[in-house]
Order: sequence, then C-alpha cells, then structure tokens
Amino acid sequence: SAASDVYKRQGITILFICSTLISSAPIPVVLWHGMGDTCCLSFSMGRIKELIEQKVPGIYVHSLMIGEDESADELNGFFMNVNDQIDFAYARLMNDSKLKNGFNAIGFSQGGQFLRAFVERYNDPPVYNLISIGGQHQGVFGFPHCPGDNYTICNWVRELLDLGAYEWYVQDYLVQAEYWQDPYAEQEYLKYCVFLPDINNARTLKNDTYKKNLISLQNFVMVMFTEDTMVQPKESEWFGFYEPGGIQNIIPLNQSQLYLEDWLGLKIMDQAGKLKFLSVEGDHLRFTDEWFIQNIIGIYLA
Repeated sequence: SAASDVYKRQGITILFICSTLISSAPIPVVLWHGMGDTCCLSFSMGRIKELIEQKVPGIYVHSLMIGEDESADELNGFFMNVNDQIDFAYARLMNDSKLKNGFNAIGFSQGGQFLRAFVERYNDPPVYNLISIGGQHQGVFGFPHCPGDNYTICNWVRELLDLGAYEWYVQDYLVQAEYWQDPYAEQEYLKYCVFLPDINNARTLKNDTYKKNLISLQNFVMVMFTEDTMVQPKESEWFGFYEPGGIQNIIPLNQSQLYLEDWLGLKIMDQAGKLKFLSVEGDHLRFTDEWFIQNIIGIYLA
C-alpha cells in the first residue's frame, strides 16, 4: 500500500542518516602521559584532552591511567615494569567499547615508546596514526632532569641507576632503566635490558609481528624538541642515537642498522611517506596550544 511505502521510505531515510552519523563520527584518541605525570592533571593531560574535545566536536578521548588511581599512575611511571604496563594498557583499551573500531594514539615523552610497543605487540584495537611527542625511541643515556614535584622519587631513580642500570633488580623495577641504552656497554644493553632492545627488534632473533603491526599504521609522527635538556640525546625522539662506543657522534635513523636492515619496517614506511618528522623549538614537551592545534589536531585528528 501507499502508506507502507511511505513507512519503508522513512525507515530507509532514518537508516541512512544513522549510518552516515556513525561513519562520520571522529576517530577516538588515546593519550599516554610521560614520566612524573598522570592521566588526568588539569594542566597537562587534562588540558590536552580538553583541547582535542574543543576542536573536534563529538570526539572520544581516553587518557590512560596505569593503576587504579592517579597516585598509582604517577608511581607506576617510575616503578612498574614497562612490559607489565603495556599489558595493563592493552586490557584497559580492550575493555573500552568506544575504542573497538580503532583509535589514533598520542604518547608524550616515554608514553611515545610505550604506545609504539602496544602497536607492535597487540595493535588491538588497531591504531591508525601513532603520534610520539618527545618519545625516546632509541632510549636515553643520561638523567639530567626529573619531571614532576616528587623529589624523593627522583632521588630513588638516580640511586638505582647509580647501582647499575642493567642489574636484574634495577631492570625489574625501574622504568627508566628499561630504555637505558649505554653506548659504552652495547652487549650488556642487548642482553639485560628488558624492554627497549625487544621493541626495537635489536636482538638477533627478530619478531616479524612487530614489523607487520608497525607498517599497518597510516602515519607514524615523531616530534623532537630542539632545545631538549631532559632527553639525552634529543635525537632519540627521531630514532637517532649515539654511535656505539662513545657519545661524540649521533647516527640518524636513516643511517642506522635498524633502518638499513629494516628491523621494524621503518624504511618501508619512510619510502611510503608514512614517517613524519616534526620539530619544535624549545625544551622537553614545551609546545603551545596553537602549535598542537595546527600540527597535530588539524592534520591527524580532525
């Protein structure tokens, strides 16, 4: 009948509108904070979350809390084995139904390499764009400044590093030791460091899944701070590092074994235009709202 035809047409129209709304909903965003920070401080991750929500109406932002509260989240950034943190993050993200179709990921400082590890080991839910802001992808050799307000924690970290970064008890409990790359002790780093050599596929036995998952990204964006006084060397933020045996020369990514032998697929990604290298004038994580809106939100999240 004519009436039933009208209802059918209305039903089709409603279905079309609903499917259009679903398909045009912004891709969610996951944030992972840096050392000495938490998921939700109003002047750090809370501010970033707010900024994204303001500029991309209707977007869902999940700021990772590693632990059951903000206090645990801060402590775990120093003293929870990174491999356990990656597993914890995976469980959190899998349990968030709003992320089931995938998300864009932004890691700040050490959160950058931690999110890369999530992509390599799990990538479920899948990540579209991985954005690392000041992440230390080749690790660090030096601990000049400890962020946050907790001087006691900072002193503990320094004392543990002084005991020996590659001692088993330091590797088990100190996050920063787990991405400590000593150019004077390359074999010890490869043998005893429990996190970074693995996610960089630096050992003899390579993990093809890490490479496959990383290549699946649409873009891998790396932001380096030109006057960084916290990350040594700052070039680690672009996958550069000291030449083995000293701290005189920096080997950039495209001259490294990791790239030339393509341990992680970065060479393939580079040739496909998927690697983006951005620089910000200033110290570690010192960027303006305007820079973040123009270079990150406007290009990769909107």
